[in-house]
Amino acid sequence: MDIKNYNNHAWNKQVEANNEWTQPVTSSQVEAARNGDWSIVLTPHKSVPHSWFGDLTGKKVLCLASGGGQQGPILSAAGADVTVFDLSENQLSQDAFVAKRDGLTLKTVKGDMTDLSCFENESFDLVFHPCSNNFVPDISNLWAEAARVLKENGRLLSGFINPAAYIFDWFEAEKGVTKVRHKLPFSDINNLSEEELALLKEQDEPLVFSHSFEEQIKGQLDNGLVLIDMFEDNWHSMAFSEYFPPTMACLTLKLPSAVWKR
Repeated sequence: MDIKNYNNHAWNKQVEANNEWTQPVTSSQVEAARNGDWSIVLTPHKSVPHSWFGDLTGKKVLCLASGGGQQGPILSAAGADVTVFDLSENQLSQDAFVAKRDGLTLKTVKGDMTDLSCFENESFDLVFHPCSNNFVPDISNLWAEAARVLKENGRLLSGFINPAAYIFDWFEAEKGVTKVRHKLPFSDINNLSEEELALLKEQDEPLVFSHSFEEQIKGQLDNGLVLIDMFEDNWHSMAFSEYFPPTMACLTLKLPSAVWKR
C-alpha cells in the first residue's frame, strides 16, 4: 500500500470535512498576532511558551508538516519569514487563503516530511513541527533532515504522541472507554482488523503509526540536537487521557557540528 499517497488523499478529504486541524485562523487572530498577542500549539491544547521561539522578527521559520492555515499565518503575522511544508495540497491551500485574505507573506511547499531535499543546508532559524509524524511509518530521516536544514544554534520545536497511547483501542477511546488492546509498535495496517481498516478508509481517515521514545527523542539527539525543554499535554477527546497525558512537546537546539561530532 502506498502510505504517502493514501494519507495525502485522506488529509485532502479532512479539509473538505472541516477537521479541527484544517480550520484556518481568523483575521482577528492574525491582527492580534501582529500586535504581539498570539499563541499556537504543538500538541492538542497547551500553548507553546513564547520563550521557545525567541525573537521571531525576520527569522526564517519552517512549519514542517504543519499545513492547515493555523500556525504558519500566526508566525508570519508575528514577524517571521515563514515557509509551510505539507504533504496535503488542500492543507497548504488553507495557509495560502489566510495569507491572501490578511495580506501576509508566506511560502507554501508540498512534500514529504521525511524528505526536505528541496531546501539547502542551514536554511532556517527555527523548525516548527506539531504532532504529525505519526502519519509516517519511519521517522529516522525526518530528524536528520530537520537538523540539516537548521542553522547552527537553530531551534526545533516538535510535538508527538506518547507511544503508550497506542496500546489502547482508539475506536473505544473515542466512545469514552479505556481498553488495552495492542502491542507496540502499532500501525493501523498491521494491528487493525480488515473491517476496521476498511472503515477508516471509508471515512478517509489518515493512517497512523506509533514511534518509540528512542525514535522520537534519541532520534533528535543522534542528529546533533540537544534537549532544552519539554512539556506534556492532555487529549481530552480520548478516554485514556484520564490516566496519563498522551502527547508531549520538545524544544531542541542544534549544536555546532564541531561540538557534537567529537
